[in-house]
Amino acid sequence: MKIALLINRENFETYSSPAPEGLELIHMGNGEPDAKKVIATDADVLVVDAIMKVGPDIIEHMPNLKMIHSQGVAYNGIDLKSAANAGVYVCNNAGVNAQAVAEQAVLLILALLRNFRLFEDMTYSGRQMEAKTACFKNGLPELGSMRVGLVGLGAIGTAAAERLKAFGCRLCYFSRTKKPELGIEYMPLDALYAESDIVSLHVPVTPETENMVNNETLEKFKRGAMLINTARGELVDSGAVVRALKSGRLGSFGADTLAPEPVLPDNPFLTALPEELRDRVALSPHVAGITAGCFIRAYENVFKNIAALERGERPVCVVNGI
Repeated sequence: MKIALLINRENFETYSSPAPEGLELIHMGNGEPDAKKVIATDADVLVVDAIMKVGPDIIEHMPNLKMIHSQGVAYNGIDLKSAANAGVYVCNNAGVNAQAVAEQAVLLILALLRNFRLFEDMTYSGRQMEAKTACFKNGLPELGSMRVGLVGLGAIGTAAAERLKAFGCRLCYFSRTKKPELGIEYMPLDALYAESDIVSLHVPVTPETENMVNNETLEKFKRGAMLINTARGELVDSGAVVRALKSGRLGSFGADTLAPEPVLPDNPFLTALPEELRDRVALSPHVAGITAGCFIRAYENVFKNIAALERGERPVCVVNGI
């Protein structure tokens, strides 16, 4: 069976166990895919970078293709309809990054609550006592005093809830599927926005969720609330968030991912965010799920799904409905 790897080779060779016998691995790197070169592999399986675009120009010209497997959890760059029409499974690695991304969400929350960037800069510039004195005047908030609204309660949302419970937060959630067994208060989405001190996004990108945080929805937020996005940049209208920060509707914003990716110089957070608001924003470069444990688990899942194909069985984590 031929496996075309459209991912970083060094990463694969560092974190993957040796491939089972009988598999022909074709390394192609994780840059922009060259459709002709991908088609020429005549591969049975494509393993692709989580943000890579794989369209009908590739899928419809690979008659032996059986599965496209995201290296990570995201799969919105893959044309699901074309794959389904061709009888090709599209799979992701659901859940492998849940612990790591949940940790990143907590990191961003704490960094913003404690003004970490501002106070670090002041300490490095010899203004430590000025920073400390400011805290005597206006005490820092504790995470345990916050109501945190989780939008989405899948693997990552659940892992975030487990960690936030330890801080003593009051938790609520919105999800298409209610999960009373987790003991967390369910709220309709608008009510969650209105009552949460912190709103944390944990849903995939779909036509329904793209730009779900926009000018209209931000008006429903509790004034001065914090928004956290460790899911996908496409969930958020960046321009709307910058405007909400300027108006005070949002108190702060933390994200591990912005759209489009890679972040370009014309992104509103680089062009429209006033310098005086910079300390109310915490950004990381889409690294929440890039841990050693995530990669090890991801490659284990990929090889399990390849083995299932070889046995004539349906793989797990199929996201295109076939």
